[in-house]
Amino acid sequence: MTNHSETTGPSENGDITRHDRQGRDADDLAGTVFDGLRDGHQVTLRTPAELADALPYLLGYRPEDSIVLVALHDRDGRSRFGGRARLGIPVNEDDWPSAARQLVHGLVTGSERRGAKPEQMVAFLCQEPGAGESGGQVVERLRPLAQMLRLECGSLDVPVVEALCISDGRFRSYCCVNEVCCPPEGTPMGLPGTSVLAAAATYAGIQVRGTLRELRARLLPWETSAALDQEAALDTASMALVPRILDDTGRSEVAGETLRLAGRLMARLAEAPPASGSLMADLRDDELVRHDEAATLILGLQDRTTRDRAAEWMEGDQAGPALRLWRALARRCVGPYGEHAAAPLTLAGWVAWSTGDELEAREALAMALGADPDYLFARLLHQACNEGLDPESIRRCLRGERESRAHMEPDGPAGRADVEGPAEHRAADQPTAGAGPARRRRLRSGRVVAAGAGPGGAARGGTRPDGMRPGATRADGSRPSGAEKRAVRHRGAGEGGVHTERRGDEGER
Repeated sequence: MTNHSETTGPSENGDITRHDRQGRDADDLAGTVFDGLRDGHQVTLRTPAELADALPYLLGYRPEDSIVLVALHDRDGRSRFGGRARLGIPVNEDDWPSAARQLVHGLVTGSERRGAKPEQMVAFLCQEPGAGESGGQVVERLRPLAQMLRLECGSLDVPVVEALCISDGRFRSYCCVNEVCCPPEGTPMGLPGTSVLAAAATYAGIQVRGTLRELRARLLPWETSAALDQEAALDTASMALVPRILDDTGRSEVAGETLRLAGRLMARLAEAPPASGSLMADLRDDELVRHDEAATLILGLQDRTTRDRAAEWMEGDQAGPALRLWRALARRCVGPYGEHAAAPLTLAGWVAWSTGDELEAREALAMALGADPDYLFARLLHQACNEGLDPESIRRCLRGERESRAHMEPDGPAGRADVEGPAEHRAADQPTAGAGPARRRRLRSGRVVAAGAGPGGAARGGTRPDGMRPGATRADGSRPSGAEKRAVRHRGAGEGGVHTERRGDEGER
């Protein structure tokens, strides 16, 4: 899987002041002042321990197996935190030089595009010991990597003023030789959330999540016994939907059905009682989406135009249920359908970015590229998010598309009602009291389906022929081929998508 680096733009969270300190040159980093907190409150960090403690607050999460660079910019005799960049530590040491070069050059050139080259840099290496390894051995093993980072920064005239290795609950400095403040055995990290900075950040509403591994777990495909049932449902949906999507008339019908079903599921999620913790919340959402419904949406979203329409659920009351739905669909892309996760992962990344959660946005978009490295929509969004561009330009473009379509097709099958959001679909998703046998209706294509059928029947909205149950096969006993499963994606899923402007740089999403 491709290891995609992450960068973020300048932060308003901190100033740095430099003081002389025993064992250091006057130009070395010795104190950090966090500002931008509530009521202009500032917190001064005077030791490497406090700088190490600040790392999760700079990133918004606790990094694992990571190289992290933080740019510093001088302003009126003080230095301010600028962009940050993170990259996973390559397992193969032969890849370290290229990783160091990629991270350093990406952060420096990105800062220059935003208007200011960094004057200095702070580096962090975060990795837990392997089997039979100590924290001190991790520090020595990663020392060449730290030196490569310093040399790459130096080649661009951006000195590294501090480089810390955080491992096994301790930190050690690669720059400080003063054993009083930086002993060779390392200095224990404080308990999370107990520092002055942690208290100030909590007061200011700054949240630190767990690890990236925990965040990714919300987007990874199932590995439980239910994955087999979901794969069977995806096979069934492929046989029913792929031929229709490849037909111009059927493609329009499937788009409308997909968006209406998505709207009903968003309404269902929005009305669900709250759950404590991300794990319980995800389990609740999984129970609210049937296998056949998830399969129908996953296949329907492989069409680029349908995916772009779904991206319009990006703000306000629609964003939360949409993000939960896209996460749930990503978890359902099991077995040979792993590549299909590129669409829901990209939508999850887009909604997260649109609502201000750059951390989940970068992770979801990087995972989308891991599922399909050629997925252009994810690649361009990932680049734009990393470069600190403003998502409002994309939101404005999508709003314009929606308004234009509403004027052109106000009552059509692909018109306004398909993408208005969950509120408009709540009534349609409620079971009718005292309902008798499932009603049947005929699609414009002439295909007869059961409306409102439960698992094993047709999904609400009618996207599967009667009698097509999970695990069903063709008359000759065969199941859908891999080529057929990918046919819809090759038809258009990788074609850019909506056009938008980029701040200070012309581009296309």
